[in-house]
Amino acid sequence: MGLLDGKKIVITGVLTDASLAFGVAQLALAEGAEIVLTGAGRALKLTERTARKLAGPDGSPIDVFELDVTVPAHGEAVRDALAEKWGRVDGVLHAVGFAPESCLGDDFMAAPWEDVAVAMHISTYSLKALADAFVPLMSEGGSLVGLDFDNSQAWPAYNWMGVAKSALQSVSRYLAKELGPKGIRSNLVAAGPIRTMAAKSIPGFALFEDTWDGRAPLGWDVNDSEPVARAVIALLSDWFPATTGEVVHVDGGYHAVGA
Repeated sequence: MGLLDGKKIVITGVLTDASLAFGVAQLALAEGAEIVLTGAGRALKLTERTARKLAGPDGSPIDVFELDVTVPAHGEAVRDALAEKWGRVDGVLHAVGFAPESCLGDDFMAAPWEDVAVAMHISTYSLKALADAFVPLMSEGGSLVGLDFDNSQAWPAYNWMGVAKSALQSVSRYLAKELGPKGIRSNLVAAGPIRTMAAKSIPGFALFEDTWDGRAPLGWDVNDSEPVARAVIALLSDWFPATTGEVVHVDGGYHAVGA
């Protein structure tokens, strides 16, 4: 019996088989869930191509829906499609993030508000947008889980994406407060650095790679996303029924030590 037997899960953010969300999708299927993927824009074709590497319990293909988190009509269309396909949604993985080039790098002061607004809309407000889309199909026991990078301190080069992640944590807490009376949880998994396509777009990502394994008490492998996927699956399951508004660190313990 799998942790997610019978669960209907929406997974965003799958681009390639190196994506953190792909690892979650694989494990969700192995644990008995039915899943759909979402993608947007030019990346939608990547998602569709990668979805062919996954299959449902009966070998059926995995459906991919277009969902640009900045377009409310997309969320409504996917919700309508899933209402017809499944009748309900039990869990959603938020694995969406983007910041324009000016928001990352060596100069925090360089980013204009127009670029910061894009980063905040796609990386932060999108969690609320997914709640708007799928909470109407959820009942008690529903779970929103977001992928996070702990920004309780400033990081080299991460800049405005770090600000967006701090705001994401706040959005999750407010969703936890808002949705708790309905029995719906909202939690984040703060992952250590994993070598994904998204990570490669961050200037100076090698600085994280070079220091993380040596400092993390449990060590850290930037090529192994399975520990992150396991935490996400646990939070999507019924095993954390009284946990919400939480940030679960899956980083080898890096966040807990000072030097």
